[in-house]
Amino acid sequence: MKILFTLLIALSASFSIAQTQFTVQDADTQKPLENVLIRVNDKSFFSDKDGKVDIPGSEPITALFFLEGYETIQGNFQPGSYTLRLKSLSYSLSDFTVTAFETERPLLKQSAAISLIGEQDFSRFNETSIVNSFNTKPGIRIEERAPASYRVSIRGSSLRAPFGVRNVKIYWNEVPFTAPDGTTALNLLDLSNIRTAEVIKGPSGSIYGAGNGGVINLKSAADPKGGLVSAEYGGGSFGLNRSRIAISQQVGKGGFEASLVKQKLDGYREHSAMDRTVFQLGGFMPVSQKQELRTQLLVSDLDYQIPGALNAQQLAEDPRQARPGSVNQNSSIAQKSVFASLGHLYRFSEKAQNNTTLYLTTNDFENPFILDYKKELGFGYGGRTRFTFDWNLAGKPFRIIAGGEYQTALTDAQNFGNRNGLADTVRFADKLKATQGFLFQQAEWEPTEKILLTLGLSQNFSSFEIDRQINASGGPTGLQTRTFDPILIPRLAANYSINPYSSIFGSISSGFSPPTIDEVRTNEGSLNLDLEAERGVNYELGYRLGKSRLNVDVTAFYFNLNETITTFTNAQGVVLFRNSGSTDQKGIEAAIDYVFIQQAVGFFRNFKAGTAFTGHYFQFKDYEQRGNDFSGNDLTGVAPNNLVSKLDFRFAGGFYLNFTHQFTDEIPLNDANTVYQDAYNLVNTRLGIIQNLGKRTVIELYAGVDNLLNESYSLGNDLNPFGGRFYQPAPTRNYYGGLKASFRY
Repeated sequence: MKILFTLLIALSASFSIAQTQFTVQDADTQKPLENVLIRVNDKSFFSDKDGKVDIPGSEPITALFFLEGYETIQGNFQPGSYTLRLKSLSYSLSDFTVTAFETERPLLKQSAAISLIGEQDFSRFNETSIVNSFNTKPGIRIEERAPASYRVSIRGSSLRAPFGVRNVKIYWNEVPFTAPDGTTALNLLDLSNIRTAEVIKGPSGSIYGAGNGGVINLKSAADPKGGLVSAEYGGGSFGLNRSRIAISQQVGKGGFEASLVKQKLDGYREHSAMDRTVFQLGGFMPVSQKQELRTQLLVSDLDYQIPGALNAQQLAEDPRQARPGSVNQNSSIAQKSVFASLGHLYRFSEKAQNNTTLYLTTNDFENPFILDYKKELGFGYGGRTRFTFDWNLAGKPFRIIAGGEYQTALTDAQNFGNRNGLADTVRFADKLKATQGFLFQQAEWEPTEKILLTLGLSQNFSSFEIDRQINASGGPTGLQTRTFDPILIPRLAANYSINPYSSIFGSISSGFSPPTIDEVRTNEGSLNLDLEAERGVNYELGYRLGKSRLNVDVTAFYFNLNETITTFTNAQGVVLFRNSGSTDQKGIEAAIDYVFIQQAVGFFRNFKAGTAFTGHYFQFKDYEQRGNDFSGNDLTGVAPNNLVSKLDFRFAGGFYLNFTHQFTDEIPLNDANTVYQDAYNLVNTRLGIIQNLGKRTVIELYAGVDNLLNESYSLGNDLNPFGGRFYQPAPTRNYYGGLKASFRY
C-alpha cells in the first residue's frame, strides 16, 4: 500500500508539470479576459470566463496570444503556471517607445515634437489612402488633389510643392525613400505597406539631412508570427475596388511576409481614375545572437489621371469637370518602380552595435501634360549606416550615435510636345545626376535620472548635374552643374522628467533644404541655377503627460526661414520657382485624449475621445516681388487653425464605431492674400465587427461614410496660379465597405 501511495503521488506530480497553465488578464484592471486566442504550433486554444487555459505537454512551448483590441504578444514558456496581462491598444504616452533621432527611447524621454500614427489610426477610415489618418495629428496636413496625387505639409512645408512631396524627408524601413533630388514618390506605397509611422515635426537635419518640414519614418518590416494567410476586399463610391492577399510564414527564428494589393478608382472628377498594383516581400533572418539580416522588395505599378485645377467660374458650373485640355492631352502619370533593400544589424557587445542598410531602385516615369510630354528612366542607389555606443560619462549614462548617408540617382529625361496625348517632337533631353550625402553624430548624456541632454551635428553635401543633350529651341547644350557648399546643421535639445508619467522638453535646431532638380529644370526647358537653398532655425518647447487613461501632448514653436522658395505660374501655365525673402512661423500644436471606459466585460468595452488642435500663425517677414510688397501677409497655402475631434466606441461581440470631425480654417491661396478657400468641416465615420470563426479564422466586416456633411471643398489647391485656376474639388459624400479575413495554419 505504501508503494502504491508513493506511485500515485509521483504520477500526480508528473501530471501537474506535464502542462502549461495560463491566466490571462487585462493589464489595467487585472480582470480575467475570456476568449483570448492562444496559438501553440498548429493548435489553437481559448481562455475560459476566468481567463484560464491549459496547454498539455511537458515540453517547452512558444505561444502567441491574440484578442481584438489588445496588444498581440508572443513568448517562450517552460511547463508551469503563468499569469499574463495584455495591454489594451488604448495606450498611454508612457507606453510608447519610438526611434526618432536614431535613439530608441520612451516617447516621454524624447526631446522633439513627434506624432505617432498606427494601425488603429489607419483602420478608423477608408484604408485606400494615407490622408485621413495622418491629418488627425496636429501640425500635419496631407493633401490629395486627385487620387494618388499627394502633397505633404508639415508646419507649412508644402509652400514650394505645387505637386508631389518635397521638403520632407521620408524613410521606409530605415532606408531613405526620398530621392537624392529631394522628391518622394509616396504614392508608390499602398497603405498596407505601412504598419506604423513616426512623424518628426520641424527641421531634423542633425540626423536626417535636408528638409525643413521634418521627417516621416514609415515602418512595415517583416515580423512573422507563425503561419498566417490574410485577404481583404473593399469597394465604394466612384468606382472604388481594392483587394489584397498576404502570407506570413515563420522559418526558424526568422521568416518572411509577402503581400499583393490591387486598387482601382474611377474618381469623383472627370479624368481622375487611378490604377495601382503593389507587391511587397520582406524577410527577417537572425544569423546569430549578434547578427540580423532584413530584406525588403517593393514593386509598384501606378497609373493615375490628372484632372487639373479649375477657376471660380468653372468650379461653380461643374466641380466634377476636368480642366479644359486635360482629357484631350491625356494629362496623367504612369510610373513603374522597383525598390530593394538589405539591412544588417551587428552587435559588437551589449554596449556597441552597427545598423547598415543599402538599397537599389529603378524608376520608369511617363507624364503627358497639357503643355508637354515627359519621359524619364532612372536608376538610384544608396545607403545609411549608424554606430551606437553606450558607456558612462562622470558615472552617468552616455550614448554616442555616429554614421552617414549617401544617395545617387541617374536619370535620362526627355521632354516632348504633346499631340492629343501622344509624345510628339522632342523639345529637350537631359542626362541628370543628383547626389546627396551627410555625416552625422549625436551625443546623449543623462547627468541625473530626470535630465537628458542631446547635442547633434551633421555635415551635408549635395549637388546635381544637368547634361543637356538636345535643345530643339536652339538653346545651349552641354553640362551644367550646381554644387551647394557643405552645410553644418546643429541641434541642441533637453528633456526633463517631472515624474514617471510627465515631462517637458525643448530644442534649438537648424535646418536647410536645397532646391530640387524639378525646381531648377522646368517644363519649359529653362534652368534656374541661381535658386538658393532655404535656411532656417527652429525653437520649440513642449510638455507631455501619459497617465493611466489620459494623454496630453503640447508643443509651441517658432521657426524663422530665410530664402523661402515659393511658386508662381507664367502665362503659358508653367510652374516656376523663386526665393522670397524670409518668413516668421509661430505655432502651437496640442493633442489630448482620454479613455472614459475600458473594461473586459459588459456591453460597452471601450470609449475614447480625443482632440488635436493646430495653430499655425505664419507670415511673410520680408517678401517683395515685382514691385509688390507682401511683407506681413499670411503664408500662402496654410490654414491658421485646424481642429480634429474623435470618438471611438468598442462594444461586446466585437462591434466598433468611430466618428471623426475635422474643422479647417480658411486658407490664403495667393501671396497677396486676395483669394481664400473657405473654411470647411469634414465628418467621417466607420463601423464594423471583428469575430473569431473557430480556432484559426478571424474576420472583419466594415462600412463607412466619408464627408458625411457633403461639404464642397478642395483638398489641395493650386497656389499663385495663372488664370485663377486655384481649385481642385474633393469628393462629395461617399460610401465604402469591405471584408477582411485571416487564417492561421
